[in-house]
Amino acid sequence: MKLDVYLTPDDLSEQLRTDAREGLTSSPKWLPPKYFYDAYGSDLFERITQLPEYYPTRAERAVLAEHAADIAAETGVKTLVELGSGSSDKTRLLLDAMHDTGTLAQFVPLDVSETALRSAAKAIDGDYPDLEVHGIVGDFSHDLHRIPEGGRRMVVFLGGTIGNLPPVERAAFLEELRDVLHEGEWLLLGTDLVKDPQTLVAAYDDAAGVTAEFNLNVLRVLNRKLGADFDLTAFEHVALWDPKHNWIEMRLRATRDMRVEVPALELDVDFKAGEELRTEVSAKFDRVRVEAELGRAGFKAARWWTDPQGRFAVTLARAVE
Repeated sequence: MKLDVYLTPDDLSEQLRTDAREGLTSSPKWLPPKYFYDAYGSDLFERITQLPEYYPTRAERAVLAEHAADIAAETGVKTLVELGSGSSDKTRLLLDAMHDTGTLAQFVPLDVSETALRSAAKAIDGDYPDLEVHGIVGDFSHDLHRIPEGGRRMVVFLGGTIGNLPPVERAAFLEELRDVLHEGEWLLLGTDLVKDPQTLVAAYDDAAGVTAEFNLNVLRVLNRKLGADFDLTAFEHVALWDPKHNWIEMRLRATRDMRVEVPALELDVDFKAGEELRTEVSAKFDRVRVEAELGRAGFKAARWWTDPQGRFAVTLARAVE
């Protein structure tokens, strides 16, 4: 097993300071969703994926379970690259199918967390002894050029994570990814689909309150890492559907006037009662939109699959001239 580290804890701390300063001094205020995911936040998200309201993980897994063999047969991939790999749990469906075809030689997981990546890569390395595992500690928004060269690569970007990128950032990401891939190489993309607002909002505002706790965790991270004094009891979780942009927004709403000190930034931040801090957007798609955005970036959609209820889609696309 090989592990390349291009993103250190100091790099992550500097990114956090930069993002927090920019977001907390903007109007309206915002914070990036990647700061949900410390160890506690990652555990909370695993709990979210098991909630009855949160369908995306189950729906995407159903698609992969049904079509992994088709993907392996059509692509003949030698190198599988996973962005934002986490535990690489669903990816094992692809690894098994590609292992059965006899073409796969290398697995390249990329993630910002060295601890999580090392653990997942070690597990894959142990379970697939004939597979070369080459982990990359990096950020997919900056480190796509770190992906190693290799015959017949496929980049896997699952979980609907692409929906967390606003449209301009999403377009830039897809264009950069196309620049990294050679003509004929593959992208496997998971996207959550537009559906009735009640189902969508429930997935981000569960009855048990797990998602609310997950949302508040971004403030807990700032308290711990930047010495901030956010009172978590003074914020409430908000999830709403924006039909204009076709996305869910998660926000934290201040329940009283307050001033928050952030010593690491030498910054005081004022909140009015009712003021909202945006913590995530999660765009939802349809087939026309997915194929159009891929096409503008230089990909041609080859296959489109959904789960039986049509809630979530997986698109197999190829890099073209």
